[in-house]
Amino acid sequence: MTKPEPQIIEAAPLRYLLSVPRGADAAEPRPVLVFLHGYNEGAPTDLRAGMTLHGPLRAGNPSIAEEFIVIAPQLPEQGDMWRGWDDEVRDIVLRVQAEHGGDPRRTYLTGFSYGGNGVFDIALLQPSLWAALWSVEPTRAPERDPGLPVWLSSGELTRRRQSGFTNILHLQPAGTEPFADRLYTDEGLDHVATATQAYGDERIYRWLLARSRP
Repeated sequence: MTKPEPQIIEAAPLRYLLSVPRGADAAEPRPVLVFLHGYNEGAPTDLRAGMTLHGPLRAGNPSIAEEFIVIAPQLPEQGDMWRGWDDEVRDIVLRVQAEHGGDPRRTYLTGFSYGGNGVFDIALLQPSLWAALWSVEPTRAPERDPGLPVWLSSGELTRRRQSGFTNILHLQPAGTEPFADRLYTDEGLDHVATATQAYGDERIYRWLLARSRP
């Protein structure tokens, strides 16, 4: 499969970067992966630079990441505020699903740092939209269990609150049961290195693809 070139979509109120696999069978629904960025990648950071710095669109990630339709919206300002943009994220997802053959049964939400917080915030508001969640180095635990499969990639900030995440989400180490629905990993890395390692880990993409909504 040819590596897709992400497109800048100048939509209001959220601009986003969109990557659609080339050479895929248009009749086959494609999995969708939505990426929520962290603090420094919000506007006025350049959209393409910000959305490819971390996450599934970063250069050097495994080729399996290219099997997903990837949507990376950008907040109009910097901050821990994805919770207030849940309707806009949902509207983008539904539009892309309709226009590009995205699979509603295999639509996943991931995010790094403040975006990792946003994964839980948005999932609690719209749990029926997502098949699984992948939060990378969130800075705070979710208010409650979102009731969905979760993979938590923990680093220096999440590690300080690990017991809160583990207790609320009922997580177990990925090494002991790699096919379970509630897993976490901690490679002992710092904040940014955790994101680089996590989004370069092929097994997590495969874990996502093994999960679908009824």
